[in-house]
Amino acid sequence: MTNSYPLATSTWDEKELQAIKSVIDRDVFTMGESVAQFEKDFCKFLNTKYCVMVSSGSTANLIATAALFYTKNPKLKRGDEVIVPAVSWSTTYYPLHQYGLKLKFVDIDLETLNYDLEALSSAITDKTKMIMVVNLLGNPNDFDVIKEMIKDTDIFILEDNCESMGAEYKGKQAGTFGIMGTFSTFFSHHMATMEGGFVTTDDEELYHILLSLRAHGWTRNLPKENKVCTKSDDWFTESFRFVLPGYNVRPVDMSGAIGIEQLKKLPSFLKQRRENAKLFVELFKNHPDFIIQKDISNSSWFGFSLIIKPTSKLIRADVVQKLMDAKIDCRPIVTGNFTRNDVMKYFDYEIHNELKNADYLHDNGLFVGNSQVDLGKEITYLADILK
Repeated sequence: MTNSYPLATSTWDEKELQAIKSVIDRDVFTMGESVAQFEKDFCKFLNTKYCVMVSSGSTANLIATAALFYTKNPKLKRGDEVIVPAVSWSTTYYPLHQYGLKLKFVDIDLETLNYDLEALSSAITDKTKMIMVVNLLGNPNDFDVIKEMIKDTDIFILEDNCESMGAEYKGKQAGTFGIMGTFSTFFSHHMATMEGGFVTTDDEELYHILLSLRAHGWTRNLPKENKVCTKSDDWFTESFRFVLPGYNVRPVDMSGAIGIEQLKKLPSFLKQRRENAKLFVELFKNHPDFIIQKDISNSSWFGFSLIIKPTSKLIRADVVQKLMDAKIDCRPIVTGNFTRNDVMKYFDYEIHNELKNADYLHDNGLFVGNSQVDLGKEITYLADILK
């Protein structure tokens, strides 16, 4: 029996250390050949046309949002209404705010932790331009239902898949259902490259915009034939030519080299996460005190959520203390109801109807970790502690 249950564990071994050494031996540390290879490999994994690696999942959301303003026929403009779920990570929302969009917060479902689909349907109006679809804690959304809602409109989907790499909806990879999808390769996520993230798309124009935005808004990383600008053959002038108001959110080449090795292991990581989830669900599916996350297709199980049932007499602070005493790591379910954060005073937003489920999760929810190693003992220990 274990006496500790960490939130996450390292996914590295000598392969990743050797990958780092290979970059050191080349003595070229900025974004280079390893990042380019990792992008190709990740495209193959997702079965998508284009992948752009960046410095984090947060910066993936940043340049994905920005790109929608710079297409030849801009897909968004300042003041446009974007629907967002009330529960997600902060940097799902920040780029939308920073680009002057109006956020409409919609409630979530206490079982899936994704959109309350009835609330989402009722929130869509002729003002809605985009739906930010977030796959929370590894669980894909019901994309059939969401796409049915918008089939006769010009509304499009941007997909934040930072917590759900490897999740599938009806055999298709989460992160590939929208106009773009974003991913994270931070330490506690499904694979780890120190820091890192991705934007993926099948749209060539968006791909070229992302390439420019990732590195200063310059032309240097664009192909000769591209959908952003006319590019000359003069390498000297194209070295420092700027066409978009971009950023520097490039990853270092070490992260790409690590990612190449991590991606080879990802299928086995996902398999073990799902095996861990089977045990967790078996032990907690009829628990008298907790609601657990309902997998609607093929979750990649970022972690295991526990929401105290309304019929329970438990108080979350007591549960958290009990877990801490047992050396079991836990956290709030992402941000809880994000609209209850002080930062909202800066936002242009509205709340659609009530956020009663998000509020309930905010006060009564927590999650414990999952990882790529066998957690049979840890999950059994958790169940014993929470009897």
